[in-house]
Amino acid sequence: MKLAVIFWFTGVLLVVAQTTILQFLPSWLGRPDFLYIFVAFIAYRFAWIPGIVTVFSLGWIVDVIAGIQLGFYPLQCLITFATLKTLTHKSPVKETTYQIPLVGLSYFAVQMLLYFVYSLASPELLSEWSWGVMLQRTALITVSAIPVFVLCTKFYEYLLKKQLKAKSLKRRPRKY
Repeated sequence: MKLAVIFWFTGVLLVVAQTTILQFLPSWLGRPDFLYIFVAFIAYRFAWIPGIVTVFSLGWIVDVIAGIQLGFYPLQCLITFATLKTLTHKSPVKETTYQIPLVGLSYFAVQMLLYFVYSLASPELLSEWSWGVMLQRTALITVSAIPVFVLCTKFYEYLLKKQLKAKSLKRRPRKY
């Protein structure tokens, strides 16, 4: 539970950075959705309940801050979490083999699904679908996922070691 709270605060910092600092990047450079990558990481590492709570609340924060249609970003986060969690549960394939490509593939599929849902809900707000732009964004997400996953994994392992060390110190019998 502590890990979920710490990662929630990390996600909030990521939301703040994504909605403020990263908006100053030039558009030709691209603006990867780091929160999407973070949601994928949470899907790979966390159990269902803490993961759903973390992902939904982060999606809700983004939706309130920068959402056009309320409810769509939390829906995107929940769909991503549930899909990746279901696909990777007890997978016999080594994690490092599928994690990054699956992030890109899921991003592309979720964006297509949400474009369809947006076209039904509010077609006047949609820009025209462009395969080139979508493939460029997917490639950007996939490439950006590599360093984000490395950083998140190191942070996750550090927190686990710290948590295990604290537990072992509590269980150690005292010598008089």
